[in-house]
Amino acid sequence: MDGIDAGHRLQVGLAVTPDEIRATFALRHRVFVEELGAKIPPHAPKGIESDDLDAYCHHLVVHDLDTGDVVACTRILTDTQAKVAGGFYSANEFDLSAIEHIHGRVMEIGRTCVHPDYRNGATIGTLWTGLAQFMEINRFAYLMGCASISMNDGGLLARQILSQMSHKFALPTGLEITTKRGLPPLASNRLAQGDLKIPPLLKAYLRLGACMGSEAYWDEDFNTADVFIWLDRAKLQQRYLRHFVQRKDTPRSDRYLGRFAA
Repeated sequence: MDGIDAGHRLQVGLAVTPDEIRATFALRHRVFVEELGAKIPPHAPKGIESDDLDAYCHHLVVHDLDTGDVVACTRILTDTQAKVAGGFYSANEFDLSAIEHIHGRVMEIGRTCVHPDYRNGATIGTLWTGLAQFMEINRFAYLMGCASISMNDGGLLARQILSQMSHKFALPTGLEITTKRGLPPLASNRLAQGDLKIPPLLKAYLRLGACMGSEAYWDEDFNTADVFIWLDRAKLQQRYLRHFVQRKDTPRSDRYLGRFAA
């Protein structure tokens, strides 16, 4: 699907060539390594952020149609592929035993990032259009993943967000998700007051109707506090749902639609 923001024409679809997939790894390196300070293995290819799980994932990308650049991306691990891969990535950070009793297909997203010049509602909305259509076409009932919060402040913002928002956006009763590694102690116990600077991707999840866990995982390699996110497709906020429905007058991409089965 195509989208337009101020000065950019955007299109979302699945990466289908090695070059497109490599471009997602390069964007991830720029955001996670260069910007957030993530640690990667010393033998990793220069300018690339990738791991063994990528081979089992679909890679959803947003292109700038004028430049051809990948400006946003996320990877999708389906429930069937997770069994082949040895489990969901989130299971490394959280106890996911509660989801074993969930009825319906589950997909996981991860490594979601947006180029600094494209961090606006249009880009994130375009990415979510692709995710929502992927869920719809493949009949996934639930989406889960981790929303990352920078730890550059030692975890202050992450603790503020959990303290002020986790109750309002609590996970459904019976879906208890616990972290495998809590946040480090703060240098100061005092939480700052005032408006929270919620990361754009976390804000997008919550606006769509997602729930969040009450604990964060300290990902020391990526220098982030990861919050578990759970989205029930049936409870997507109706006011945002219209953005994820393919309109009859909207140009379609055969490459986009033809490769969305999973």
